[in-house]
Amino acid sequence: MTSNDTLARLAAVIEQRKGGDPDKSYVARLFHKGTDAILKKIGEEATETVMAAKDGDAKKIVGEVADLWFHSMLALSAFGLTPADVLAELERREGL
Repeated sequence: MTSNDTLARLAAVIEQRKGGDPDKSYVARLFHKGTDAILKKIGEEATETVMAAKDGDAKKIVGEVADLWFHSMLALSAFGLTPADVLAELERREGL
């Protein structure tokens, strides 16, 4: 199993949950609140990632980056994009 598989599975779960009941699903709740709520969470998680890095705590860094990636995946979904789109761009940049 590769990390690409993990991202694809998580993206599929996000797609399944985004139209769900906001009272039962965190993903549905954020989508129900709208794109601005998702983008605000990305800002919060980015700040928390920086703070964890400044603390030098590897476990916190990994946790906060996971939160940042997750909320970034919500934004990708909101704009009709997938992790595969980002991976394709990263692969394109490998040749630079």
